[in-house]
Amino acid sequence: MFNWFSRPTPEMVTADTALAHNTTPISVNPVHVITGHSTIEPFPEHLDVAIFAMGCFWGAERRFWQQQGVWSTQVGYAGGFTEHPTYKQVCSGQTGHTEVVRVIFDPTLISYGDLLKVFWEAHDPTQGYRQGNDVGTQYRSAIYATSQSQLQQAEHSARTFQTGLQDKGFGEITTEIRKDVVFFYAEDYHQQYLAPSKNPNGYCGLRGTGVACKI
Repeated sequence: MFNWFSRPTPEMVTADTALAHNTTPISVNPVHVITGHSTIEPFPEHLDVAIFAMGCFWGAERRFWQQQGVWSTQVGYAGGFTEHPTYKQVCSGQTGHTEVVRVIFDPTLISYGDLLKVFWEAHDPTQGYRQGNDVGTQYRSAIYATSQSQLQQAEHSARTFQTGLQDKGFGEITTEIRKDVVFFYAEDYHQQYLAPSKNPNGYCGLRGTGVACKI
């Protein structure tokens, strides 16, 4: 029987111990295979940007591109130290990054609060450096705000959701919440990985707690 508790406890690297920077940015398909919109900047000025980490980014990206008002999505790495990291490097736990999805959305059609609700309900934010059977600092839960307003909303939503989690017997939220984190693209084969045209039967370990987020 598999027991993830038998694995060594993941530890976060520091800026001094992280892998050295890479000089070459990762290139991706500039067209989203689901929405048909751009996956690279600049994006239309009326759109806003949100960044979330909730375990493996394949299922997380699909969850957000399914939301009405989401214009485009991209998966990548954020929250660490190594510039332009590769998937292999991130999975080594030596870059400090977590797997993220960047969400480009129209705030007149879907609010940041709506996206936070999707985020909290789609995964278990109490698991620390893991999500289900995926173990490592690269699977930690995180909200990387792109504005002060987003930061305040994220912090408030965490306090609200914590109450709901405690009522259902869950522990403390371990989600990392901070502002102005650099996003690096993941390799092109990870982008829209679960699109029917790419991997219709691809792996998705995304699981929520069953607790409703009352935003």
